Amino acid sequence: MDKEHVKGAADKAKGAIKDAAGRVTGDKELQSEGKMDKAKGSAHNAAGDVKDAVKNATK
Repeated sequence: MDKEHVKGAADKAKGAIKDAAGRVTGDKELQSEGKMDKAKGSAHNAAGDVKDAVKNATK
């Protein structure tokens, strides 16, 4: 697991917590932040997948 995948997993976890907390408390701003963090995590994972594919293609 490379740095991008680790960042992605961390952002997704942080986003899920914020999203759930915002939903429970009715805080739409916190919920939106959570969704943004989850999207950011997905982007990091995609970047990591691309890096892995390039690395594997050059072997």
